[in-house]
Amino acid sequence: MADSWRRGGRFLFEETAPSEVFTYEDFDEESLMLADTASKFALKEVLSRSAKLEANETKIETNVELMKMAGELGMLMIEIPEEYGGLGQSLSAAMLVAESAAKQASFTTTLMCHTGIGTLPILFFGTPQQKEKYLPKLASGEFIGAYALTEAGYGSEALGAKTTAVKSPDGKSWILNGSKMFITNAGFADVFSVYAKIDGEHFSAFIVEKDTPGLSTGPEEHKMGIKGSSTRELLLDNATIPVENLLGEAGKGHKVALNILNLGRLKLGLGSLGACKETLRYSLQYAAERKQFGQSIDHFQLIREKLALMALETYAVESMAYRCSGAIDNAVKQITIPKDDPNYYTAKVDCVEEFAIEASILKVYGSEAQARSIDEGVQLFGGYGFIEEYPVCSNYRDARITRIFEGTNEINRMLMPGTIMRRAMKGQLDLMTPVMKLMSEIKQDAVPKDPAPGTLGREATAIAVLRRLATFGYGVPAQKAMADPKFLTDNQILLEQIADLTMDMYAAESSYLRTLKTIAAKGEDACRIPILLTQIIVYEKLRHAQELVRQICANVAGGDEAEFLRNRKAMSRLAYDYPLDTMRLKTKLAEHFIERGQYALT
Repeated sequence: MADSWRRGGRFLFEETAPSEVFTYEDFDEESLMLADTASKFALKEVLSRSAKLEANETKIETNVELMKMAGELGMLMIEIPEEYGGLGQSLSAAMLVAESAAKQASFTTTLMCHTGIGTLPILFFGTPQQKEKYLPKLASGEFIGAYALTEAGYGSEALGAKTTAVKSPDGKSWILNGSKMFITNAGFADVFSVYAKIDGEHFSAFIVEKDTPGLSTGPEEHKMGIKGSSTRELLLDNATIPVENLLGEAGKGHKVALNILNLGRLKLGLGSLGACKETLRYSLQYAAERKQFGQSIDHFQLIREKLALMALETYAVESMAYRCSGAIDNAVKQITIPKDDPNYYTAKVDCVEEFAIEASILKVYGSEAQARSIDEGVQLFGGYGFIEEYPVCSNYRDARITRIFEGTNEINRMLMPGTIMRRAMKGQLDLMTPVMKLMSEIKQDAVPKDPAPGTLGREATAIAVLRRLATFGYGVPAQKAMADPKFLTDNQILLEQIADLTMDMYAAESSYLRTLKTIAAKGEDACRIPILLTQIIVYEKLRHAQELVRQICANVAGGDEAEFLRNRKAMSRLAYDYPLDTMRLKTKLAEHFIERGQYALT
């Protein structure tokens, strides 16, 4: 992990070459075939059972039936090593399969819970004996996994859990007492990763099977959306498990919980990506069929704008998601420890933890992009968008949970700048060197203002300015935080603005780098649509980032007009503006996707 581009958060302050990012276009034939299988399965088997999934009386058996089918197709074993009955594929390949299967929100929730937070704790933290016992069954679908962390009163503050674990008098068992809330797959899961405090103090993880004495579940929760997924309370009343079912080290449950949540956030972003693609697909179909004023509504400019916005959201999330998963995969490749060494998975966990910032970005940006896309879809469908018969109606409700799952978007927005600042203070990330360099450039008025040469030259300059805006946006409050350690924690709205600035940078640069890499491989003529998408994404993220930095300057000054004016004067040297006819470009985009009838870039 020596190369800086493999280190999480560095994109904010260091340039990345197009050749260093992994993109959707880099997937090999085997990965694409797995994804195609998952997509066909979801379209044929899952969507045809949607009514049964959403009905309380049939949803349990339907989920189990579909999970068995997914297991037979190999969809549950992508990341699991071959020695445990899996395919041993990369994180990126697993994410591609998950995204491709994301056609029906309830089953997507079931599937991604199982393959993500339901299976990965054992894969990453289990002993060889635990892996041998559980992973083959999780890979085949014989077992379905679940994850039990949240408690009543302890949602975002998950490590404050009250569930306890004590050893039995003979030392052969753990006895667990407490309850867990909102547990996905609880109605049919065979194995749970449960978190409890040993002797009420040491936060730890445990493997608990469904037939454990003292384990039971409450009734199904009546939810706003994803009604076809199972969500129940998990009750532990002197639940007794073998002593060897401790998962990871005693007192180190936070390492299990937080790193698995990082992967869960990343995969949640991929589920959102799949939903964005599906929303665009059925919106294109409806817009072509729906007639008004003597023609299909996809002829109208405002409808075309909605379709273009869905495509823009999809391209940005897709570019960020596979850049992030590819960075983790590349970091894993640098591990020199043999795979059969117990320390191998410790090193792999470190690779995941390194990209916690990017995982939070994917979770927040992806879930909000999904919400924006589906909202536009409801509006495009008009009155029919409010009718249960049409998929956009239930999808609108289903999408709401994604901003709450795996840590609320508010918590994840706190994590982004918080992690950057914490790493800087520990010397793990050099923040102040780029800040001081930028201040010198500002004094000398040496910030780039002219378009760079070549394709996407204006966008290249815009990315350079965006990076300086991000540096400025972090640098000004960081200097305040050095004088007052409570400054950041006392100003959550400021942290939210810095987080949004972080996401603007990652979305714009990821789209830009992906397009440049594709141009280098296929030529400019083959990249007409990616170029249009990138131009609009970079332009709009730059405009938004400039406004965010203005607000950050005002908030940091805290009413001190002289300080505000000093910061604004410095920030004015970062101004970069250029005309872009987004109306024309969005119309061109819409025409392309209307012609294709789906999300297709060529």
